[in-house]
Order: sequence, then C-alpha cells, then structure tokens
Amino acid sequence: MDETNTLTNSAPTRRSLMQLMAGSTAAWFWPSAAQAQFRVEIGGVGATQLPIAVARFRGEDGAPQTISAIVMNDLERSGFFRRIEAPAVVEETGVPAMGDWRGRGADALVGGSVTRLADGRYDVRYRLWDVVKAADQGGGSEAVQAADLRLVAHRIADNIFERLTGEKGVFSTRICYVSRQGRAYQLRIADADGEGAQVALNSTEPIISPAWAPDGRELAYVSFESQKAVVWVQNVATGQRRVVANFRGSNSAPAWSPDGSRLALTLSQEGGSQIYTIGRDGSGVRRLTQTAAIDTEPVYTPDGRSLYFVSDRGGSPQIYRMSADGGAAERVTFNSAQSLSPAISPDGRLLAFISRQGGAYRLVVQPLDGSGPATAITDSSDDQSPSFAPNGRLIVYSTRAGARELLMTTTVDGKIKARLASSGADIREPAWGPYGR
Repeated sequence: MDETNTLTNSAPTRRSLMQLMAGSTAAWFWPSAAQAQFRVEIGGVGATQLPIAVARFRGEDGAPQTISAIVMNDLERSGFFRRIEAPAVVEETGVPAMGDWRGRGADALVGGSVTRLADGRYDVRYRLWDVVKAADQGGGSEAVQAADLRLVAHRIADNIFERLTGEKGVFSTRICYVSRQGRAYQLRIADADGEGAQVALNSTEPIISPAWAPDGRELAYVSFESQKAVVWVQNVATGQRRVVANFRGSNSAPAWSPDGSRLALTLSQEGGSQIYTIGRDGSGVRRLTQTAAIDTEPVYTPDGRSLYFVSDRGGSPQIYRMSADGGAAERVTFNSAQSLSPAISPDGRLLAFISRQGGAYRLVVQPLDGSGPATAITDSSDDQSPSFAPNGRLIVYSTRAGARELLMTTTVDGKIKARLASSGADIREPAWGPYGR
C-alpha cells in the first residue's frame, strides 16, 4: 500500500508535548524502501565481556550483505562481547587451529559460508566454537532470498547470543522511529540495528509516539490528518487501519495492555487531559484519573496490574503509579525537576525515564520496586523517548548531537552505547518492537 498524508503543520514538537505532558502520533503506510542507511558506532567499555572473533564467511564477498560484519556488530552492541579481529576466512566445515585463536585472545569463534544456489537463493551456514575448550558448540543453516540476508544474519547473532549467555537475543526484532528533514516527516520500520528501513508514512506533519501491539502485528498512533489528534490502530502487514479514539478535544499517548485487548491513552474530552482505557476496537471507554492536573503518557507494567504515568499534580511533571483499574496514585520519582516518558523493562525490574537535571534532559534508570536510586546512564543533554528491547538488556532512545537528532542504544548500565545515525535527517521517537518477527 502506498499512500501519502498531507497534513497541516500545526502539531507541536515532541519536546513541547513532553513539557506539557500530552502525546500524539500520526498514521503510516507500508512499504517503500528508505534511501538513507544507518551506521553503528560503538562506544564505552563493559565490565565483563566475552572476547569473540567472527571470521569472514566463505563466499560472503559475492553476496549483497556481509554476514560476518552484521553478526559481529550485533554481538558487540549487546554489551556482552568484545570484538577480536579475525582477518582470515573460517568455514563451518573445517577445524580451526584453536591455539592460533587463543593466541589472538579469543574465547569464542564463529565461522561460516554463503553459497548462491541455482534458484537464486543464498545458503547461509555458520558454526560456533569454544576456543578455550576447543569444543564445537553447534551451528545452523538457512536458505533465503537476497532480501532476507540481513534477517538471517540477525538470527545467527540471536542464536550465538542465546548459546553463550542463556538469554534470548533481540537482533532479529524491529524498531520504528520518525525521521525529519525540513518539513518532510517519515515514519520508518527497521531492523533492530537501524538498517533495512522501510518508509511507512510520508507526512508534512510531526509524527510522534508510535506504540507496538504486544504481538507485533499492529501499531497504535495518533494522526493529525483530520486537523485534530485521533488515535488509530493499523495492521503492520496489510496497512488496514481503524479509528480507536476520535472524541472531542485531544486523543493521545496510546499504550497497549500486555494482553493486547485494551489501550491506555490520554483524552481531554471532559476538559483537562486525563488517563482513560479503551478496547482495541474503540469500545468500552473508561476514565481512570479524576484530577484537575494534566495526566498523560501511561504505560502498563508487564503483569498488567498497574499503570505508570506522568502528572503535574504535585506542581511539576513527575511519574506516578496506580492500579490498572484506576484509584489512588503514588508518586515514584522525586530527585529531578521533571520526570517524563516512563518505560518499563519486560521483566518488570526497571523503570527508565527522562529526567530533567538542571537544563539537561537525561536518560535515567531506577529499580521499579524502589529498592535503589535513580541513575543517569547518559551524559547527553537532550534525551527523549526511551524504549526497552524485549529482553530488557538494551534501551533505544533519541538524543541530540550538535544540530542533529539521532538514535542511540545503550545497555541498561550505560556502559556500552551504539549510535544509529543517518545522513541529512533528524531521527526521533523510537519504539522497540516485540519478539515474533
């Protein structure tokens, strides 16, 4: 489906909405290929990292994608692995000289091959070795079309990550984000490393706050195409969409319940901005907060029992917690002038948010149960829109470097950061999709 929305230019920017605690988004359509590609720049040093070498795959120089480089970048960005340079080709069928790789400082080694088949597909094979024990740790193979070579590389990285850490990898998941160049805005869906992006919407209006459904099949967003903020839900694969909330006033900041049956959102149909819930089909509207304050940016806990949201009921924007059914709210942030954009890790252990500290907006993480302090994990000054990876090990967020807005990922301790930068466009509003691609 190829469609372009022509909207007015009256919607406020994300920063002004964060300060006013009101959110919105705009529609998107699938697909057309994005021209600008991302590059990954790794920074920081982790406390404990496994030294791993990913050797060049035999035959990959003749393929559209360099599988070994994608795998290595994925593993390095996770924060669990340290790159060991591997200048030679290592095939999955051979027996590497383990002593040589131990001499290079590698504890693990990956090798493989890429073969063009008669039907035009590519047969991609890999193997993982424990260099210290000189042991074969298994491997795999998959035959794919050229367009899926990046995806199969991400799957290899996922398999290696899980074998070596015992946890599920997130490299084959997706993110969405918004790019802006002049008056042109695009909503894009990309691989978790920012590459392979598809343009989902072209608009002359700002696009903000897209929200993935728990199964990854739909996105909720707010579109200003009718000259007001309206909440839509759209199927990712087909482009079909439906209006969920089009009430008097503003309809904004949608967030899915963990079971995907409802959304929490901010409505101003009765005057001020308050938290409501609504069925995924637009039925069963229910008001949850009853204050004279601005209440917005709701997010569910993974168990669906509680909602965290932003309110200025105490005089400045701070994060509060209440039952998912409404009722009394408890303040959970105290040590910053403003606390905005809450995000909760999938395991329910961590709360990430944007904290205003002096004149800077920084990404902060604190235990969700209040057992520890809030810790800034960035040293930048204009962070926005944190979103956890589905394994809870990484956070994607937007920030500003010089005159440009760009995307970063960081480990939850802030020690390893990767910059996802595109040429000529401001990048903002990232949301990390779930497993199940």
